Amino acid sequence: MLQPLALVFYERLMPGSQLVNRLQDLHYRVLVTADPTGLPTIALREKPLLLVADLARGPVVCAAIEQIKAEPATAHLPTIAFAPDNAPALIKEAQKITGIIGVTDTGLLNHLEQLLEQVLQV
Repeated sequence: MLQPLALVFYERLMPGSQLVNRLQDLHYRVLVTADPTGLPTIALREKPLLLVADLARGPVVCAAIEQIKAEPATAHLPTIAFAPDNAPALIKEAQKITGIIGVTDTGLLNHLEQLLEQVLQV
């Protein structure tokens, strides 16, 4: 049986590495990229089941997600965007993009399974 692919961008080590480990524990293959501007190209090429993106670079990450959502071949891609607990403005900005869930680091790590279930139903 093939493992579903999760495309992950993170810049902050603590939530990012924990996220990758948790996704692997949930039997996802994880493809990590260090460059958010490459997300649209990678999503188009690799066809992941899920995208999880750190909002650490704010507008750059949001622009990449918007580009993914504008491309018919990747518009359906379920997306979770996460930001530091003390950065609700980043989450609100990302939530303006249709079809994504925005959460804090704590919310992501504490409720990953529920978030995955929710985003994959959309």
